[in-house]
Amino acid sequence: MTRTEYPWLLPSAMAGPELPGDRGRSRRTVRDWVVDLTAFLCAAGIGLATLATIEADPTTPDTFVLVDSLVGAAACCALWFRRRWPVGLAVALTLLSTVEPVAAGALLVALFSVAVHRPFRPVALVGVGALAVAPVQPYLRPDPDTSFLASTVIGLLLILLVLSWGMIVRSRRQLVVSLRERAVRAETEAALRAEQAQRLAREEIAREMHDVLAHRLTLLSVHAGALEFRPDAPPAEVARAAGVIRDSAHEALQDLREIIGVLRGPRDTDGNRPQPTLATLDALVAESREAGMDVALDNRLADPDAVPAASGRTVYRIAQEALTNARKHAPGTGVTVAVTGGPGQGITVEVRNPAPTEPFTPVPGSGQGLIGLTERATLAGGRLDHGPAPDGGFAVRAWLPWAS
Repeated sequence: MTRTEYPWLLPSAMAGPELPGDRGRSRRTVRDWVVDLTAFLCAAGIGLATLATIEADPTTPDTFVLVDSLVGAAACCALWFRRRWPVGLAVALTLLSTVEPVAAGALLVALFSVAVHRPFRPVALVGVGALAVAPVQPYLRPDPDTSFLASTVIGLLLILLVLSWGMIVRSRRQLVVSLRERAVRAETEAALRAEQAQRLAREEIAREMHDVLAHRLTLLSVHAGALEFRPDAPPAEVARAAGVIRDSAHEALQDLREIIGVLRGPRDTDGNRPQPTLATLDALVAESREAGMDVALDNRLADPDAVPAASGRTVYRIAQEALTNARKHAPGTGVTVAVTGGPGQGITVEVRNPAPTEPFTPVPGSGQGLIGLTERATLAGGRLDHGPAPDGGFAVRAWLPWAS
C-alpha cells in the first residue's frame, strides 16, 4: 500500500503535502471522517454515562440535568471544529469542564487533537492548564459514589494519558512524513544525477564529433587551397581533389548535424554515436592517403581489439589530430604513425613528420587541439609530449596505460 494508491486511508496531514502541525487547511479524507465520527461518539458516550449518573442523584434538580444535557451536546458538536481551532477549543472545554462534568469526554478528545496537531509548546501550556483545573470540577460538583481524591487522580491520569498518546501519534506522523520527504528528495537527486550524467555524455560525444568535424574541414581546406593555387593541375588530379572536397563537405555536414542532435537531447541508443577504436586506425590512415598524404603506419599491437575502449579512442584521436596538423603545417611530407605496447606495458603512439621542403600556404589553426589531447591523455592516466624534432620536423608522442 502506498500513499498515492490509497490516500483516503491516511490522515489529511499525511495525504497532503503539508507537515503535521501546519496551520493550513486541508480537506478531510475518509479516514478523518471516520476518526471524527468515532471521537464524537466516544465523547457523547462518556457524556451520556456522566449524565445518567447525575440524573440518578435525587438531590440534583431537573433544571441542572437539562442544562447539563444541552451543554454536553454542544461540547460534543464543537468537536467537529477541533481540526480548525484545536487550541482554542481545548481551552474553552477546559474552562467549561470545571463546572460541567458532562463535557469531560469532549475535553479529552480536544486535548488529544492539540497533542496531535500542534507542537510541544502549546500542548504543554494547554496540558498544564487542564491539569491545574482538574481538581476544581470534583470540588464544585462532587460524585456521590467517588471520593474527591479518587476523582482528581482519575482526571489527572486521563489527561496525561491522552496528551502522551497524542504526542506519540504526532511523532510517528512526523517520522513517516520525514521518511517520505527523504525518499522524494532521493528520487529527485537521482534524477538530477542522471540528467547531469546525460549532459556530460552529450558534451563528451560533441567533443568527439568536433574532432571528426575538424578533420573533415581540414581536408576540405587543403584541397580547396590546392585547386586555388594550382589551376594548371592535371584534370585527373583536379577531379580527385574535387571528389575529396565533395565527400569531406558531405561528411562534415553529417557530423555537424550529429553534433546539433546530440546537444539538443540525449540519445536513445549508442548506435549513432561515433566510437572510434584502435581497430579503426587503419581506416583513418587510408582516408589520409586518399587525400594525398604519404602516411606509413607501423602498428605492432598483436590484437588491437583487446585494447581498452577508452585508451583506443584516445590513441585514435591523437593520431587523427597529429595527421591533421601535419596536413596543415607540413603538406607534402611523409608522416609516420607508430603504435607499440601491450598489456601491462601500456600503449605508445608516436606520429612524426619532417620539415616541409616546398613552400605552401599555411592553413589557419590555433593549436588548441594538442592542448586538448594533452589534457585528455592526462585524464586517462597517461601523458603526451609534442614539439619540434631534431631534424626540423614535428613529433607527437603519447603513452597510455593498459592493465595486464
